[in-house]
Amino acid sequence: MLKKDKIILKISEILAFFLLGVLFMYSFLFGVIAKCVYPLKYKETIIKSAEEYGLDRYLVFAVCKEESNFNEKAKSSKGAYGLMQITEDTGKYIAELKNVSNYDLYNAETNVDFGCYYLKYLIDKYQREDTAIVAYNAGEGTVSTWLKNEEYSKDSKTLLIIPYKESREYLKKIKRSLQNYRKIYRNIVDKK
Repeated sequence: MLKKDKIILKISEILAFFLLGVLFMYSFLFGVIAKCVYPLKYKETIIKSAEEYGLDRYLVFAVCKEESNFNEKAKSSKGAYGLMQITEDTGKYIAELKNVSNYDLYNAETNVDFGCYYLKYLIDKYQREDTAIVAYNAGEGTVSTWLKNEEYSKDSKTLLIIPYKESREYLKKIKRSLQNYRKIYRNIVDKK
């Protein structure tokens, strides 16, 4: 091998090593940033409730992220409380169904339990996750009315049109967060 070829080979090796290092750092930094944007706060509480109600744990993480950004003391302008943003009326309804008389919607465990219970109820009722997610945002009565309207649903089960812009955007956000949680944590959360 000529001296010139050896120099080119050495430069190629150094360049390849450098590029691998850059790729590794990019991958590492992307992972760190992604986990900051999509955290696993309240991990044990969320996994426990998701499993209890047979829900996708990533869906529950996505709802908590989009509803309150994991702020257990969050209160919306519409009177929704806690991690999963449950209104007083919905909280009372869930408490009656669960036969619970004393509860605090600001308590993370209670809020996630109630939110998972209600989300499971909506999924069972509508038999479509997307429809249940929209109902979680717009309200069960509102979505039931939309499903009866042929302009919004042809089969009374699937929403073809979501009249509220806020609910359309909410569904997109939940689906994006759900997809990102699955990508980032696909093997980590399962190991607990």
